[in-house]
Amino acid sequence: MNKLSYLALGLSVLTLTACNKSDTAASDASYDAPSRPECIAPAKPGGGFDLTCKLAQAGLRDTGLLEDPMRVTYMPGGVGAVAYNKIVANDRANNDAIIAFSTGSILNLSQGKFGKFTEKDVKWLAAVGTDYGAIAVNADSPIKDLAGLVAELKSNPKAISFAAGGSVGGQDWMQTAILAKAVGVNPSDMTYVAMEGGGEAITAVMGNHVTVVSAGIAEIMPQATAGKLRVLAVFADERLGGTMADIPTAVEQGYDVTWPVMRGYYMGPDVSPTAYDWWKASFDNMLADPKFAELREQQELLPFSMTGDELEAYVYKRTGELRELSAEYGLVDAAAK
Repeated sequence: MNKLSYLALGLSVLTLTACNKSDTAASDASYDAPSRPECIAPAKPGGGFDLTCKLAQAGLRDTGLLEDPMRVTYMPGGVGAVAYNKIVANDRANNDAIIAFSTGSILNLSQGKFGKFTEKDVKWLAAVGTDYGAIAVNADSPIKDLAGLVAELKSNPKAISFAAGGSVGGQDWMQTAILAKAVGVNPSDMTYVAMEGGGEAITAVMGNHVTVVSAGIAEIMPQATAGKLRVLAVFADERLGGTMADIPTAVEQGYDVTWPVMRGYYMGPDVSPTAYDWWKASFDNMLADPKFAELREQQELLPFSMTGDELEAYVYKRTGELRELSAEYGLVDAAAK
C-alpha cells in the first residue's frame, strides 16, 4: 500500500466574527498577565492532554514567565468535544484559560465530531512538541513483538482487543486501522474499545481487560519504563532517542506505518488581543528557553514549535489532508467542509 503518513499537526487562529471592541478595550489596556491561569485538559488525568497541560504548567513556571501557579482542570467528554463546545459556546472571552489539543483534536474536527463547530471557531495559540503513535501490551502478554500481534490479527482479528482514547475514526483508532490495512486485515473486523483518554486505555491493558493499547509514545513510556507495558512498535520514520532508543519502529519491522502527534494549546475566539499577545509572546519565549527544552525531553516529546499566524496557515492545510485521509477510510465525505 502507499505510505500513509503525514506531518505532525497543529492548529491555528481565525477571528470568527467581529467582536465588540469597546467591551474589551479596558481589559486590553490592563492585561499584564493572567490573574487565574488555567490549562484545561479535555480528558481524565493520566493521558496526553494531561501531559500537555502539565508541560505548560512547568514550562511557564520554570522559565519565570508565569508567577502565579497554573491550575490544571480536567474536562472529559467526547475526546475534546465537551471542552471545545464549552469554550466556543459559553466561555469565549476567557483571557486566562488555555486548552490542550493534539493531532487527534484536529482529526475529530475534520470529521465534524465537535458538533457545529469547526477548526475556525477558536484561536490556536501554540504547538510545543510532538510525539508518535505507538502500540503496547501488558508486560506479561504472550505477544512478544509486532510480528506476533500481526499473526494473531490475521488468524482471528476479533480476538485481539484494542483500547484507545476516542471513538472509531479518532487518531488512536486510525493508527491501528492503518496497521490493519497494511497487513491485509479489514479495520472493521477488529475489536476496538473506546475510552475517554489514553490514561484509561493504558490502565485497561495493565489490568488485562484488553489486549493492546494504542496511544502516543509519550503517554505509554512511564508505564513501559516501570516494566508494566511492552511497546511493540512506535509509528515513527526512524528510532527515537534517549529512553526510547530500544523501541523498534513499525517501519523497521516491515510495516510502513507512521503517525506523528502534535501537542499544543488553543484559546477562546473572543479573548482580547492583548491577552492573546501576552500568551503568544510567553510561549515564544518559553519555546526558546533551554530550560523548556529539558522539560520537553523529560516528557519524551520531540521539538516542534509554532505559534500565531504561522500556525494558522499550517492548520488549514493539514485539516484538509486529514479530511481526505478520513474519506479514504469511509469516515467522512471528502467534499465536506
